[in-house]
Amino acid sequence: MYKKIIATGMVLLAAVTLVACGKSPDVTSNATGTKIGDTIKIGVDMELTGPVSAYGSAENQGIKLAVKEINKAGGVDGKKLELITKDNKSDNAEASTAATNLAVQSQVNAIIGPATSGAVSAASLNAQKTGVPLLSPSGTQDDLTVDEINGKTTVKQFVFRTTFKDSYQGQVLAQYASENMKANKVVLFYDNSSDYAKGIAEEFKKTYKGNIVSTQTFAANDTDFQSTLTKIKNLDYDAIIMPGYYTETGLITKQARDMGISAPILGPDGFSDKTFIDLAGKKNASNVYYVSGYSTNTSLSAKANDFIKNFKSEYGNEPNQFSALSYDSVYMIAAAAKGADDSVELAANLAKLKNFDGVTGNMTIDKHHNPIKSAVMVKLDNGAETSADTVTVKK
Repeated sequence: MYKKIIATGMVLLAAVTLVACGKSPDVTSNATGTKIGDTIKIGVDMELTGPVSAYGSAENQGIKLAVKEINKAGGVDGKKLELITKDNKSDNAEASTAATNLAVQSQVNAIIGPATSGAVSAASLNAQKTGVPLLSPSGTQDDLTVDEINGKTTVKQFVFRTTFKDSYQGQVLAQYASENMKANKVVLFYDNSSDYAKGIAEEFKKTYKGNIVSTQTFAANDTDFQSTLTKIKNLDYDAIIMPGYYTETGLITKQARDMGISAPILGPDGFSDKTFIDLAGKKNASNVYYVSGYSTNTSLSAKANDFIKNFKSEYGNEPNQFSALSYDSVYMIAAAAKGADDSVELAANLAKLKNFDGVTGNMTIDKHHNPIKSAVMVKLDNGAETSADTVTVKK
């Protein structure tokens, strides 16, 4: 049996190596998957250290809590869930290597993670070739679950997500700015080094009905934004739209407020970590709004209330949206594992998941492996969530 596993692993590893060099990395014709044995093995490919470890660490907490609960309740089909965790160090190449290791050496039946879009894109190549489904709790880049070749959209059979995609966030920001905030003139200030931020910014431009009076950009690892903020300080606008991650947007918010810029700041789910507040400062993190998949300030289901209670008991603090999304991800995989003999069947079940009752809301997986669900617009004042509005984008 041991030799058979090693041989299977070597075949899969060779396939992954070949695909990394070829032009069609998402071909799945040779994807054999992994057998479900005495346990259901879930691999975790997560940013546990590095620049965006706040996301990965929060997601890892949600994952561990869900697995603990499911196993305590008897598991799935009488089988316990087994976690095998790899730290991708917030590095795309490491994320790819971790996915290969989990699928080939560890023979996991599903992978949760990575948290960020670039890492998901890198890891998904190996999920596709090995036939081990990858479910990202928070990867939002539009093309993560599909390939666009010669104008034709092809769904990636083994790649899924629990959150909404970038273009949807851009639409949410545009609709909320126009309709809820009556912001007819805005400044667009986004991270031009990030596909995540660029995708949101582009969709915002397409769908916003008002006037963008100035478009400015920054890049990852920038720390001094005084020059750009000076340019926009005295312009006539109602809000600043700021697609990017907390590492830069927190600093921008601090510097903007320190300069006397008091206009509302609206951003994507990249704001959703306490590090944003730490970088901005509690007082400065006011009149700030961001897109989220979850908030404790909305009307919550009994399941969501139980989740918050159990999370507080386990970790001593309230869960954020990343913990909630990863918690749901485990339960989605558990639901898809029922009756499945291998990872390929698990993926097929995941693609057919309908009306799943999660702590982040009710969701159905659509034909492109994205969840159909509403977004939440969270408001921060003095570093605390003060309100949350559910937003459903109008078609």
